[in-house]
Amino acid sequence: MSRRGEMALVAFLQAQNCSNYAGSWRHPETMQDYLKPQYYQRIARILEDGRFHMAFFDDRLAMPDILGRDHAEAVRNGVRVVKMDPVSILSAMGYATEKLGLGATYSTTYYEPFHIARVFATLDHMLGGRVAWNVVTSLNDSEARNMGRSEHPEHDLRYDRADEFLEIVLSLWDAWDDDAIRNDRETGIFADPAKVRRLKHKGRWYDVEGTFTVPRTPQGRPVLLQAGQSGRGKTFAANWGELIFVTQRNIEAARANYREFKESIAALGRNPDGVKVCPAIYSIIGTSEDEAAEKKARIEALARPVDALALLSEVLNYDFASKRLDETFTDEELAGIKGLQGIRDRVVQGSGKKNPTVADFVEVSGRGTIRDFTGFHGTPRKIADDMAEWFETEACDGFVLAATHMPGAYEDFVRLVVPELQRRGLFRKEYRGTTLRENLGLPRAQQDDWRRSS
Repeated sequence: MSRRGEMALVAFLQAQNCSNYAGSWRHPETMQDYLKPQYYQRIARILEDGRFHMAFFDDRLAMPDILGRDHAEAVRNGVRVVKMDPVSILSAMGYATEKLGLGATYSTTYYEPFHIARVFATLDHMLGGRVAWNVVTSLNDSEARNMGRSEHPEHDLRYDRADEFLEIVLSLWDAWDDDAIRNDRETGIFADPAKVRRLKHKGRWYDVEGTFTVPRTPQGRPVLLQAGQSGRGKTFAANWGELIFVTQRNIEAARANYREFKESIAALGRNPDGVKVCPAIYSIIGTSEDEAAEKKARIEALARPVDALALLSEVLNYDFASKRLDETFTDEELAGIKGLQGIRDRVVQGSGKKNPTVADFVEVSGRGTIRDFTGFHGTPRKIADDMAEWFETEACDGFVLAATHMPGAYEDFVRLVVPELQRRGLFRKEYRGTTLRENLGLPRAQQDDWRRSS
């Protein structure tokens, strides 16, 4: 292994008609059976063959229907409009694999703590300790209206509420001692009630009293994923996340963010080495640089202007059809963005403009294109070189691989790049254990180990 050990590899999935790249469904090699379990099981087996640590599903609770305040363009163009519940799909993938970690996104804004605690604890039992929860606070008013609310809560307020939400979920997951269950038929004692704690929580947002119904799971509790990119979101991620998904455009920015984030984790009393920071990437692989460039050009041509506008409207909770391409955003409009403020901040910084235009948002964000994430393109050796530089110089702890087409992007990476990483000692050839924590190099979660003095 390299001096830093092994990098983490995670697949970034969507339970829908396309990958993160909205144009991927237009690719001639993308499979179209995404409404069937075999589609996801096929991907899961590929990833497990490649010894990926985990596959996780991003999710929204609404389709991208904010552009023009209508769903028509998104539906017509297939812009990430099919959104199935990811937990059911994780079950199908889990039963087709043995060691691949599996994660799903569930929102603290529109679900209840007990519900999420029970869903993920149950799944962790059913899949032998391989489960992770991607914690989000959701993005936009469309999600709010689908869930019976009039509008989406303000950005920082969502994270304040989510802090209390996490305290409740973690308390529920820790309610049963590992040895609480006795199964003693002779005495008739099923479990020791002294080893099952009742939760009595009264806080700003929640008043919860009750006893959790799912015993402690094989890995102690599910792994927590997070993707906070804004100021308040970064604090939340540093406080709770065990694997952090980030977006970085270049290695210099990634190194600076990595150092800052690890320092924030330490300042909160956590061990920085126990938190993986992994940027999202696209990878287009060719047997030569020319072949990779030709494949990249074909893939880039799949994107349409409506993809960017619909997805920007979705993640920023702002109707991009309400402005001309050359029209600037006012200070008030920028301050009022309730969605992914990290994208807003990146566009302001990248454009060099205090008040960027719609066109600036499209160009700098790269939303709806493969420029949305860092691109590692070329021969397997070239891609391994790039990944090694990021990993060895502490720009990251691993990578989250998004797909340009399904499942071919993962097949190419597993067949061509993974062996090159393994030859260099950057990636493992076998799984370390059976649970996700074991395979990520994280210790089994202990009761109350998340509690820190304020």
